[in-house]
Amino acid sequence: MTRYVGIDPSTKTGLVALSPSGRTLDAREIEGKGEDPRRMYSVIQAVSQAIQPDDIICIEGFGFASQSGFLLGGIGWGVRMELYRRGIPYQEVSPNGLKKFTGAGGTASKAEVAVETFKRWGFQCKSDNVTDAYVLAQIVRAMHEDIKTTKFQQEVINVIRNPQTKSKKKKEKTK
Repeated sequence: MTRYVGIDPSTKTGLVALSPSGRTLDAREIEGKGEDPRRMYSVIQAVSQAIQPDDIICIEGFGFASQSGFLLGGIGWGVRMELYRRGIPYQEVSPNGLKKFTGAGGTASKAEVAVETFKRWGFQCKSDNVTDAYVLAQIVRAMHEDIKTTKFQQEVINVIRNPQTKSKKKKEKTK
């Protein structure tokens, strides 16, 4: 069965798998064990073990304002390299695109994203990482299933499918 999987790579990585109908099949937070680099490696391996070969994956892009950028970058690249090693393609969504897809807007807080996620899909979780992973799974699901999307959701999907669109808009604004 096709699963749509969202991954929010972090020291506590969120992972959510949805069915084509949108039913939640898996929703968990993966926390590493031990000290780094063992902790980072254990997160990457746990994510890898949760992924099935036919999964369609969406992963959150890197947040450049993060205080722990090196650590999160290591986990994020480790997950991406493991997917690459296994020949599993993935889509990448910026943190602002993830927020926008919920309807909360690209600069929304974690609390605002959680509220909009609950209002839109009825999904609620104490972990912001799992909530973000849920939204990522919904994004990739919307890209592959015949699902009605809003204008702002379609804008996010268009940027994922054609990243040059985002660059062109930035250039036009600076002229």
